[in-house]
Amino acid sequence: MANDTENVVGVAKGPLGDHEVRSGKCPVDHTKMQSMPTNHPPVQKKAGECPVDHTKMQSTNVPQFPSECPMRAGEKDNLNPNNMMPAQPAQQPAPGQPFPLSTERETSTIPKADGSGNWVYPSEQMFWNAMLRKGWNWKEAVEGKDDPQGKPLAPDDIKNIIRIHNINNEMAWREILKWEAAFHANECPTGPKLKKFGGRAQDYSPRARIRSWMGYELPFDRHDWVVDRCGQDVRYIIDYYDGGQVDKEYKFALLDVRPALDSFGALWDRMTATWWRWTRSPGRSGTDASTNSAAAATAATSR
Repeated sequence: MANDTENVVGVAKGPLGDHEVRSGKCPVDHTKMQSMPTNHPPVQKKAGECPVDHTKMQSTNVPQFPSECPMRAGEKDNLNPNNMMPAQPAQQPAPGQPFPLSTERETSTIPKADGSGNWVYPSEQMFWNAMLRKGWNWKEAVEGKDDPQGKPLAPDDIKNIIRIHNINNEMAWREILKWEAAFHANECPTGPKLKKFGGRAQDYSPRARIRSWMGYELPFDRHDWVVDRCGQDVRYIIDYYDGGQVDKEYKFALLDVRPALDSFGALWDRMTATWWRWTRSPGRSGTDASTNSAAAATAATSR
């Protein structure tokens, strides 16, 4: 969680370390390699594969950590398909990390579809490692180059990012519960459970694009959550809009939450909510779609 954090690699976005040979990086300088002699037997090598057999390399005195190289972010073999995060959470400090981070994790209020309890949010260290895998340059952040005012990154900043991340997910879940309670309480009396989720920040929904054509800003993030409605998978789209300054409760995002138009039932829910919005909402506004109300956050033209 954010997601998925579901979705973070690099320092909340981070460094690969200052070692001459970095974790996950091929130690051979391919730019300086000369061509093979013409009489050299052919070498069998897969495209993009490092010619060094890492399985035969001997261990050194340098501590070994799970590779956080962002070039490995596309390798999904070791990722949990339900949240696209490492199956084994990386809680070790990254090489060269400038300050220690907490490994404590907060349990959410969001139940898992498999019945194994509630989803657990990433720790500060997991968030840092995830951002590294995404290619984040923590050195620039620590030097203040990522901040408009030149403020250097500090441990408290990571703590605040985690709080904002967790609050955003709790807000999203509450909006989903409003939809489910309004339209499906009878068919699923035990309530929905979250099955899987993923981030799609650059994949703008039709609704978000239509709003941008009308002069409104695009969302800074998008998540798709698949909810288990007592045996039926239902996908929800969550667009996150910038709401200004972070308040004392670590809220700043405006959420537009609605079921994706994957079925006639979802279309009917959206149409009904839109009707309610225009006939029952006092002081309604036909242009402000970024609200925290399930009914006001729907439009039949979006998916």
